[in-house]
Amino acid sequence: MAEKSIVVLISGSGSNLQAIIDAIASGQINGRIAAVLSNKADAYGLIRARTAGIPEIIISHKDYDSRESFDAAMIKAIDAYQPDLIVLAGFMRILTADFVRHYRGRMFNIHPSLLPKYKGLHTHQRALEAGDSQHGCTVHFVTEELDGGPLALQAPIDILATDTIESLQQRVHSAEHKIYPLAVEWFCAERLTLSVSGSVQLDGTTLAPEGYQFTQE
Repeated sequence: MAEKSIVVLISGSGSNLQAIIDAIASGQINGRIAAVLSNKADAYGLIRARTAGIPEIIISHKDYDSRESFDAAMIKAIDAYQPDLIVLAGFMRILTADFVRHYRGRMFNIHPSLLPKYKGLHTHQRALEAGDSQHGCTVHFVTEELDGGPLALQAPIDILATDTIESLQQRVHSAEHKIYPLAVEWFCAERLTLSVSGSVQLDGTTLAPEGYQFTQE
């Protein structure tokens, strides 16, 4: 099976990008990152890309007068690399419907909650304030609904009585760095797919709405 071409979109430190770079280097993922795109020229993730010898694309949203024109410029730049998969790794822009539709079934996002709980921001604080016993992170296919696409993979973690926002965030980050490379690995091996009807399939079997449940070792 030919290795897949991946384009990763970032806005910040790129720790999930690094987890995927490391998984490719170890042979876990049968793919290569063709380019890393950032809307911020000072994003630390670009240094990670440079260190790994990955081409970088910088397109500032501030140079465009509309979300549509910015997204159109991104599509043009991304498609030059003919990617099989788009990975959103801390890309802090809301994408237009046209952009999302263009990459339907081949764009992932990771969100720091057990979706559909806590879409949006401040997820760790909201989980603690609600007195939840579990929190975690979710990899999902991207659709036009913000943080609302079909769920592919989740890593539930128990909330401890001693947890603070910071300690919980740290443990969720650690889980993200396990399940995001795993989702990319499965996609590149053509094991994880989004059906025409919108269901997520792993090895030809339709997953439950919450996706595959990853248990921590």
